[in-house]
Amino acid sequence: MADSQAPVCLQGRPASPGLAAGTVLVYADGFRQRRQAGTSGEEQEALRMALQQAAGDLSALMERIDDAETSAVLEFQVALLEDDNLSEPAFQRIGGGEPADRAFRAVIDAMAADYRAAADEYFAARASDLEDLGERVIRLLHGEATVCPRLPIGAILLADDLSPSRFLAMDWSNDRAIALRRGSPTAHVAMLARSREVPMVVGLGDVGVAADTPALLDGEAGTLLLNPGGEDRAAFRQRQIALRGEHREDAQLSLLPARTRDGEAVSVHLNIADPEELRRLDPALCDGIGLVRTEFLFHGRRGLPDETEQFEVYRRLLRWAEDRPVTIRTLDAGGDKPVAGLTLVGEANPFLGLRGVRLSLAHPAVFRVQLRALLRSACCGRLRIMIPMVSVPREMTAARALVHEVREELQAEGRSVGDFELGMMVEVPAAALTLDAFQVDFYSIGSNDLTQYLLAAGRDASAVADLADPLEPAVLNTIAAVVASARRRGLPVSLCGDAGADPRVLPHLLATGLRSVSVAPAAVGRVKRIVNDWSRASHG
Repeated sequence: MADSQAPVCLQGRPASPGLAAGTVLVYADGFRQRRQAGTSGEEQEALRMALQQAAGDLSALMERIDDAETSAVLEFQVALLEDDNLSEPAFQRIGGGEPADRAFRAVIDAMAADYRAAADEYFAARASDLEDLGERVIRLLHGEATVCPRLPIGAILLADDLSPSRFLAMDWSNDRAIALRRGSPTAHVAMLARSREVPMVVGLGDVGVAADTPALLDGEAGTLLLNPGGEDRAAFRQRQIALRGEHREDAQLSLLPARTRDGEAVSVHLNIADPEELRRLDPALCDGIGLVRTEFLFHGRRGLPDETEQFEVYRRLLRWAEDRPVTIRTLDAGGDKPVAGLTLVGEANPFLGLRGVRLSLAHPAVFRVQLRALLRSACCGRLRIMIPMVSVPREMTAARALVHEVREELQAEGRSVGDFELGMMVEVPAAALTLDAFQVDFYSIGSNDLTQYLLAAGRDASAVADLADPLEPAVLNTIAAVVASARRRGLPVSLCGDAGADPRVLPHLLATGLRSVSVAPAAVGRVKRIVNDWSRASHG
């Protein structure tokens, strides 16, 4: 346990930038109410009802979420609740005489232990999802409606880890922040924290901290300072004032072009997961939309979206952009983004399985519907169609052939088809190494997946979080090679992963020759400020 008086600085890893001063709130499991078990039949019915309510609560939470990536995480948890492999062993234990809460806890603990011990990092990272579900269901069995504490203003939540559903159920306004003993900067909860501008530090280690300990959290340096002295607090306040000044500068820069100190223009595009994100945004904020994640059309619904529904959404996006390019990624389902009725259940290694273009080519009827809607919308603006998870040239060849088939089909029906470009995500090392073999109109580097595949370090796995770093030479060298290859061929190349908005990483990306990034709307001003301050001389 950290000393209750002396200042102690805990070093972790930065996961979401920002500064927070407050007191530590230690998140601990436990139940306030004792539970009286019933008969075997009553206990089985109690578990069945708790599972149904948990699934309903998660589905209701999904309806309040405004981005597709977050909805996909919650949908994964709902799918787990509906999986017989999770519930049947618990029902069997209840049939043998165990109470429902104890039976379900035993099953969850065993499955989570298996996940954490798995060689595959995807399954190791999913253990926290299982534990989150276990807590949710068991609390319902105990008659407790909520799984999340109420955070007082200025709270710095300290926990082992935090699942996306817990994060989304909490109020993070008014200087609240997160400190995790485990966790990873590339985990989904870290991405959520960054999108909502919640300061967050991960990887602090197995440290004990008393509740209500005063603390200063630095999401830039990855530190948690306990029991700060007067000088520490004064210096921290000065940094907060300086940071507020940077935010004001960012707001002013957001509507201006980005240009390095050497005079080179850098394009700054937006990553969009749902058209609703554009409602309050001025198109002058950006040079276009560099990534539209179309998964939002497929999640949290019964049945797949039809052509008309997709067409209306794509047309809306293109019209908003006012003749700026809009890059729409075809369905990137699979891996950690399941789609009910389409993706496989129980793949041994989902991140290396049937996902992205592999899934689309395996379901050509679904792919054709999306392509028809996209090609029809091309009359409304500057459309770029981007194919995800491309590994070998024959996948891109097959996708291009289907695009041409759909165009001829639409023209034969008398429908208008506008001009468009067809490009690919560069996120698989095999593609990055053989880029000249692909017939495409543009490239977009997916730094999140490229980093995890190059370093064999899962993006949600806290045990290998130090490896999953885009500043590793293997990652930067690969990005530099992709940029050089694109330049030789005279093709546009951009980057749409988290690295493009990371203040640590962006200067190094500019040094590779990259001159186009796509980032979350909230990061545009900061990115332009970093670009404007950068020069070849300043980077050394």
